[in-house]
Amino acid sequence: MNYPGGIKKEKATKANTTYDSNLSHKNRGMTLESEINITNEYYREIDKAYIYKKPTPIKIVKVDYPSRDKAKIKEAYFTVPSTTDYNGLYKGKYIDFEAKETKSKTAFALTNIHPHQIEHLKNIDNHKGIAFLIVRFTSLNETYLLPAKDLLSYIKESSKKSIPINLFREKAYLLKDNYMPRIDYLKIVDILIGGKNNA
Repeated sequence: MNYPGGIKKEKATKANTTYDSNLSHKNRGMTLESEINITNEYYREIDKAYIYKKPTPIKIVKVDYPSRDKAKIKEAYFTVPSTTDYNGLYKGKYIDFEAKETKSKTAFALTNIHPHQIEHLKNIDNHKGIAFLIVRFTSLNETYLLPAKDLLSYIKESSKKSIPINLFREKAYLLKDNYMPRIDYLKIVDILIGGKNNA
C-alpha cells in the first residue's frame, strides 16, 4: 500500500484529440494513478499545489515479526469505505477528486464509482470545494476531467448505468499527455475556479 511520500471546452475534434506519439508511447503501460501521483509530486516540488493520494483506512489484525526490521502484515481489513482518491489545496481552494480507468471505447460504467463516493463529491461541490472525476479511456488513449456538477447532473437526469464517451467529449475537459507535469489537470482547475489558464 502506497501512502503519500466556468467556461466549457469546445467539443473535442480530431485536431485536439491527437497526441504526441513519443509521449503516448513513453507513457503506455503507466496507470492513471501513477501518472497523477507523479504530477502531484511535481506540483509540490515547484510549490504550486499540495494534493495527495488518500491512504485507505485499514485495521491491522495480524503481523509477522521475523526480525525487528522485517515486520510483515499478514492480515488486515478495511475499516470504513474510502471517499475519493485525492484531496488537497490549490490557490486557497479545497480540491477533491476520484480517478478511474476503463477499457471501454464507448462508455464509462457508473458501477466503477461507488454511491458513497458520488455523495462525497456532491458534498464537496455543495460546500464550494472543487470536485471532479478524472477518467481515462485506455483503449482510446483519451483522459478527461469531468466536473462534479456535470457528473451529478447526468446521474440525476439519466436512468442509464453508464456515461457515454460523447458526453465526456461534449461536457468534460480533455487532458492531453504531457512530459512534466504528466497530466496537468490544474490548468482545468484554473478554469473551474474562474482563474487564468496559464498555458
